[in-house]
Amino acid sequence: MKTFFCLSLACALLPLTGAAQRVDYSVLYVSQESGTEFTKITDDGDYVCMPKVKREWRGDNISWYSNKVIDVSPDGKNIAFLSARNNTSNIFIKKLSNSGGSVQRTNRQNIQDFSFSPDGQNICFSERDGRIAQIYQTSAISGYVCRQITNNAVDFMPVYSENMEQIFFTRQERNSTSIWSYNLANNYLSNYTRGMNPYPLKGNGSMLCVRSNSEGRGEIWRVDINRGTEECLLSDPVRSFSSPSLSPNGKWILLVGSSVLTVGKKAYANTDVFVCKTDGTDLRQLTYHAADDLSPVWDKSGRYVYFISQRGSAEGTANIWRMTFDF
Repeated sequence: MKTFFCLSLACALLPLTGAAQRVDYSVLYVSQESGTEFTKITDDGDYVCMPKVKREWRGDNISWYSNKVIDVSPDGKNIAFLSARNNTSNIFIKKLSNSGGSVQRTNRQNIQDFSFSPDGQNICFSERDGRIAQIYQTSAISGYVCRQITNNAVDFMPVYSENMEQIFFTRQERNSTSIWSYNLANNYLSNYTRGMNPYPLKGNGSMLCVRSNSEGRGEIWRVDINRGTEECLLSDPVRSFSSPSLSPNGKWILLVGSSVLTVGKKAYANTDVFVCKTDGTDLRQLTYHAADDLSPVWDKSGRYVYFISQRGSAEGTANIWRMTFDF
């Protein structure tokens, strides 16, 4: 099976068309997920952006938008997400303590992805305008004022370093992607390595990232940006992986992976949530639903995982779900 990533920055609500019409999204969970508790966090009125997924109904090729489009605030009290309203995509924030409404945090046109700063005071995000995508920073608390970080390139997947001195991001140049950083104090730009989905690790000068191999499948790599050493942690002969992040206890890597379901006599390529140990061993599949499970993030306690899915909706409407993590 050949799987590959959708490098398009377009964020949209995925319509229920083509192959998706033959798949039943309405159930909350399937038998393989028994023992896991699923809780719906948003509702249809939040208009949660569903990352794009492209699949071939007659085959098992699949691609998906692997950027981070939800995030939990560092204090664990709020969840932020991209919402599609009035022909725009903006960041909205919802309290996790109740089922109240969401609050708009940005006032832009086409935000693609974002991350909270480690202190919860700021948000960095990318916004697409025509053929370019630029990185910005704004307050996570109040106001709409933005600081532009990059310009005249195709930059996305921004994430802060632990000390908040740098913003790491992915830059797309022709048919390749590489990982860069922007120093917030001196405005220096640095280029580190090929790949995408950067995730800086705490304290050791390393990061997780994703690289596509020669067959187009995504692999999880760990790169030491100080010593220049690189190690492939997770590669699979049939699966493709993206969107790595480290658990709060430092024992697990959360990620999205490809899978194949059988619908009648046909193979149906799918996306699910997985974890593995930090050395790439003990790969475990957490979701098995026919819906597309994407953009997973950790709860700050490590007891839960939040992700986007159309599960529980006969119409295929995307919402944010929380599932228990008991490993």
